[in-house]
Amino acid sequence: MASLSATPLRLGPLSWLVPLRAGLVSLVGLAVLFVLVAVDMSVGDFPLPVRDVVDVLLGGGEAGQRFVVMELRLPQTTVAVAVGAALGLAGALTQTVARNPLASPDILGVTDGAAFGAVLVIVVAGGSGYGGALVSGRLQEVGLPLAAFAGAMITALLLYALSWRRGLDLQRLVLVGIGLGAALVAATSYLLVNARIQDAASAQVWLSGSLTGRGWEHGRPVLLTLAVLFPVALLLVRALNAMLLGDDAARGLGVRLQLTQLGVLVAAVGLTAVAVSAVGPLEFVALVVPQVALRLAGGARPPLLASMVCGAVLVVGADLVTRALLPFALPAGIVTAALGAPYLIYLLVRANRRRTA
Repeated sequence: MASLSATPLRLGPLSWLVPLRAGLVSLVGLAVLFVLVAVDMSVGDFPLPVRDVVDVLLGGGEAGQRFVVMELRLPQTTVAVAVGAALGLAGALTQTVARNPLASPDILGVTDGAAFGAVLVIVVAGGSGYGGALVSGRLQEVGLPLAAFAGAMITALLLYALSWRRGLDLQRLVLVGIGLGAALVAATSYLLVNARIQDAASAQVWLSGSLTGRGWEHGRPVLLTLAVLFPVALLLVRALNAMLLGDDAARGLGVRLQLTQLGVLVAAVGLTAVAVSAVGPLEFVALVVPQVALRLAGGARPPLLASMVCGAVLVVGADLVTRALLPFALPAGIVTAALGAPYLIYLLVRANRRRTA
């Protein structure tokens, strides 16, 4: 049974009740994350002892070690941490507002919308001769995030409109999302079939969710988006807690239901879009992580901070598996999909048993 004890957290005129168990899970998760980050940066073509990596991160180390850790490996690991945190937070928000463990951005088609927008830019820009500059140059920080955000936002607006029936129909939301996702996957495949072979090959690698070669130009948009939208998510916590009681009860408590749902949707779309634009679709991270955090922390909804930490742990762990434990190169998205697909089947089986019980 989840503990009801909580401690107040105040920041100026704002205050929150932080469940102690969720806070403990977050602290332990941060410790595990630090260990994984150190181990992740110790492996590579020039292996380093974990102790030396920690020494460099704390400001010490030799010049050669600092170059390898800070210049070559820290950017990719930072991208993994930021993307995992963004997807974890996006999944926690959508699952809370929909009151459904299946309502994650990848199941609802938002991830597929972001991927379609980014692939469209890669293919069109590549066909016009500007693909290299757009994908690998300075425009990486603007072009792909904007295209991914546009694709995700259009998908989310269609999802919201098609799920509306005198209010947001939460059961219809999942069904419509699955249909939109399938249509967007087909549209992305059509783009790849008609693209130049060079653009199709690079886009296909990107669609697998690869962290290889990620740099600061990929991580900055994710970090900036987290810096903006995480405080917004914290401001929505009270409304999210009220919405768990049902729409009528939330309205009775003064929650502006449609406005809150739209705000949560925009926040989740923004987080998903920048994550997808940075590394491609990392399947099932936003689905699995909030439910794992919920079972570790207890409570009635996925905890936001613990979901972010668990997401970062999962993505950094997937990056470590692909680079250190496997004898061949493999995109991190394949590892997360291999972990998430069985969990999705488990959720579907459990939901079916509940209906027939």
